[in-house]
Amino acid sequence: MQMKLNLANTVIGFLKERPEEKYTARQIAEWVFATFPDECQAKKSSSQALETDADLVQQIVREISSQMPRLQNKQMGLKTTEGRPRKYYYSEKSDSAEVAAVEGAAASSAADSGQLKIDEHALYPLLSQYLWEEFGVFSKRIDEKRSSNKRGPNGNRWLYPDVVGMEDLGKEWHREVRDCVTQYSDKRTKLWSFEAKLLINRSNVRECFFQAVSNSSWANFGYLVAAEIGGTDTLKELRMLFAAHGIGFIKLDVDNPADSQVLIPARERDEIDWDMANRLATENRDFLEYVKLVKQFYQTGEARPADWDVPELDD
Repeated sequence: MQMKLNLANTVIGFLKERPEEKYTARQIAEWVFATFPDECQAKKSSSQALETDADLVQQIVREISSQMPRLQNKQMGLKTTEGRPRKYYYSEKSDSAEVAAVEGAAASSAADSGQLKIDEHALYPLLSQYLWEEFGVFSKRIDEKRSSNKRGPNGNRWLYPDVVGMEDLGKEWHREVRDCVTQYSDKRTKLWSFEAKLLINRSNVRECFFQAVSNSSWANFGYLVAAEIGGTDTLKELRMLFAAHGIGFIKLDVDNPADSQVLIPARERDEIDWDMANRLATENRDFLEYVKLVKQFYQTGEARPADWDVPELDD
C-alpha cells in the first residue's frame, strides 16, 4: 500500500534538521519532490488537476505557504522572513538574540550558513547602487564618526542618517526650463535620507523605526532599509508606524540590489527642515559636504557622478 505524504511533518523535519538556514517554499517543495518520489507520484495520481510533475511541485509550493501559519502556531521555532520571495526557517533563538547573532557574526566566517555574511557598512554601496538604478538618486554616505561630538557621548544620538540622497527632478526637462527653475525656485530637487540595518524583527522594529524618524526629519523622503525582515507582524508594525510618521521601508537584496523592493513608500514632506539640516552640517563634515554638493547642483544645474556614491556610468 502506497504511503501518503505527510507534508506538514516533512516540512517541519526538513527545517529542524537545518536550523537557521532559510528556504523558499519552492526550494522546500523541490526537495520534497526529489526525496519522496513514490509519495509524490501517488499524490499526483490521486488528483485530476495535476497533469505534470511541474503541476505537482507548484501544488506543494501552495500547500507549504498556506499551511505555514498553522504550523508556526504549533512549532514556536518555525519562522518566516518578509519580502519576496518569503523564506522559512527554524530557530530556537529569540527575536532579540537573532538580531544580536546577525550583528555579532556579520564579519565572521561563513560557518553559519543561515546568517548574513556581511556587516552593516557593506549595505551602503549596495543601497547606493539600487537608489541610482531604480530612482536616479545621487547618494552619499554619512559617517557619524566624522562628527564633532561636542555635545557629549549621546548628544547627537540618532541625529545622522547612514545615507543621504538627491533626486534631480528636472533631468528630462528642456534646458531653458531647468535654468528657469534653478534661478527662481527650490523645486529642482528632492532630498532623501536612509537608515540601514542588517535585520529587523519584532525585537528591534520600533527602535530602528524611530531612529529613522529622528535622523530623517529634515528630508523630503525618509526611509528605513533592511537586508532582512523577520516575521509577518514586523511589516504590519512598520505599516502602522508609517501611518503616523511617514517613514518608508526598503527591503534591500544584498545578492542583487536591482531586486530590492520598496515595501512601504515614504510620505513626502513638502519642505526641507533647514534648521535641522544646519545642525547636521555644523556637527558632521560628511553632511556639510552633502549640502555643498546640493548647492553646487543649484549653481551649475549639473550633478557630477564622481562626486557622489553612485556606480560608474557608461558614456
